[in-house]
Amino acid sequence: MTDLISHAHVTRGDYFCVESQLSPCGLVIFGASGDLTQRKLIPALLSIYQRGQLSEGFFILGCGRSQLTDQAFRATLASALKEEDKPRPMIDLFLKRCYYISGSYDDLELYKKLSHKLKELEGKYPTHGRKVFYLSTPPSLFPVIVERLGAEDMTSEDREKDRWVRVIVEKPFGHDLKSAVDLDNQLYKVLNENQLYRIDHYLGKETVQNILMFRFANAVFEPIWNRRYVDHVQITVAETLGVEHRAGYFEQAGQLRDMFQNHMMQMLALVAMEPPSSFDADRVRDEKLKLLRSIRPFALDDLERYIVRGQYGPGYFNDIPVKGYLEEEGVAKGSKVETYVGAKVLLDNWRWQGVPFYLRAGKRLPRRISEIAITFKSVPHSLFGNALSEQLPANVLVLNIQPEEGVSLTFQAKQPGPKVNMVPLTLDFHYRDVYSHGLPEAYERLLMDCIAGDQTLFIRHDEVTVAWGLLTPVLEAWATKKKGPYIYKSGTWGPLEADQLLERDKRKWRLLEGAILPR
Repeated sequence: MTDLISHAHVTRGDYFCVESQLSPCGLVIFGASGDLTQRKLIPALLSIYQRGQLSEGFFILGCGRSQLTDQAFRATLASALKEEDKPRPMIDLFLKRCYYISGSYDDLELYKKLSHKLKELEGKYPTHGRKVFYLSTPPSLFPVIVERLGAEDMTSEDREKDRWVRVIVEKPFGHDLKSAVDLDNQLYKVLNENQLYRIDHYLGKETVQNILMFRFANAVFEPIWNRRYVDHVQITVAETLGVEHRAGYFEQAGQLRDMFQNHMMQMLALVAMEPPSSFDADRVRDEKLKLLRSIRPFALDDLERYIVRGQYGPGYFNDIPVKGYLEEEGVAKGSKVETYVGAKVLLDNWRWQGVPFYLRAGKRLPRRISEIAITFKSVPHSLFGNALSEQLPANVLVLNIQPEEGVSLTFQAKQPGPKVNMVPLTLDFHYRDVYSHGLPEAYERLLMDCIAGDQTLFIRHDEVTVAWGLLTPVLEAWATKKKGPYIYKSGTWGPLEADQLLERDKRKWRLLEGAILPR
C-alpha cells in the first residue's frame, strides 16, 4: 500500500518483525502509589496486556507507604485508566491481577510480608518464580530495598529451571562519579549485572530506537556518516515548561545531571557509534561505550568555550508572563542551579575527528522539541552561474524524536521557471501519517524488554561511570565559581553565551520552525 506523507511517498510492503513471547512472571512495583506508576507504568502494562503479549500467568503487586487494600489500589488504578481508550471488561480483567501491600521501605517486616504474599500469588499464578522488581522510589532507597530483598531470599535465581529475577532502577543513577560507583558496589552485594536494568525512558522511544534501524538497515546513509561528508551535528532537547512541581528534585540535580548525563549522552552515542557486530545487547552497548570513551574531556581552564550553563528568568510564553526560576516555589534564594546547558563536544576517533557535536537542553524555551540534526558539508564547487557553493544551503537530515516523530531531509532542487532557479525542498516522513494507531509509550517497550531479558535499551554500569567521569569535573568546576549561570528570558532559546559556542565556529543553532525569537 502507499501513503502520501507531506512531499514524499512511503511504500509499505513486506516487513520484517521480531517480537519475543513474554514469559509469565510477577511484577512488583515499589512506589506503587506514586505518580509514575499511575501515569506511565500501569497504562503501559495495560496496553501490553490488551495486545495479548502478557502471559496469562502474570500478576502485579504494588508496594508503597500509603495504606491501601487491594480494592482501594484497584480503584486508584481504575481512576488513572479512565481516559484510556480500551474496553471496560478488559480493564476489569487486568485490574483483577493487581494486588497491594503497604509498609515502610526500611522495615524488615514489610519484606517478610512481601515474601509471604509472593508465595501466595505464585501459588495462584504459574510464574515459576520469575519476578521483576521495579524500584520507582528515590535512588537513596535502592540499596535499602535490594539488601532487604536479598535478606529474604527474593533475588536468587535458578537458571536451569528458568527462574529469573530482574530489578529495574529509575534515574538518576548517582549524582556524580563517586556516588554512582558506590551505588553499583552496594547493589552488587546482592545482584549481578545481568539482573540490573537501569532505565532511561528516552531509549524506549520508537524514534530513538529508529536511529539504529535508520543507520544500519539502509545502505545509503552509512557511507556518508563520517567526517568526510558531515559538517556538524546538533542535538536539541527543548522544553516549554519550567520546573513546575519538581523544584525539590531539580535543586539537587540541575540540567547537566537531569538531561546530559543520561538522555543526551545516550542519543549522542547512538547517532555516532560504530556499527555493532550484531544486535545483541552487549555488542550494541560495547559500541556505545567506545563512543563515550572517545569524547574529549572538557578543558577546565577554558570551560566556557565548550560548555555554557543558563538559568531562565522572568519572561513571556504565548504572551502570558511567567516566573523566573528563582521565583519558583521550592527554589532556594540565589540558587545557581542551571536550567539550560549548551555544549560543544568533540570526538577523538577516526570517523568523527574534527566534526563538532553541539548539544543543548533547556527549560522555558519557545518550543517543545527533541531532535538530532545532521548538517552535511556544502558542495565543493558550484556549477550554477553566480551562485557560490557556500551560498547554497547545506543538506540537513533531521531525526525528530518528539513531538512530531519522524525524519526529514532538506536538499536543493530546481524550481519551475528560469534555467537556474534553485529552492530548498524537504522530504518529510511523520509516523502519525503512516501508523494511524499511534506510537507505543516508551515504558511499554522497556517493560517488555525487561521481561524478555533483553538489556539492549538499558544502560550498562560502565556507560554510567564513563558519562559521570566526563561530567563530574564540570560540576566540580561550576561549584567553585562565584558567578552563577547566565540568565536568559523565559520564551527565548537560552543565553547569548550559548550562541557563541557555534558563532566562534561560524555556525548557528538551528532556528526551529514556529519559534519566536525575541532578540
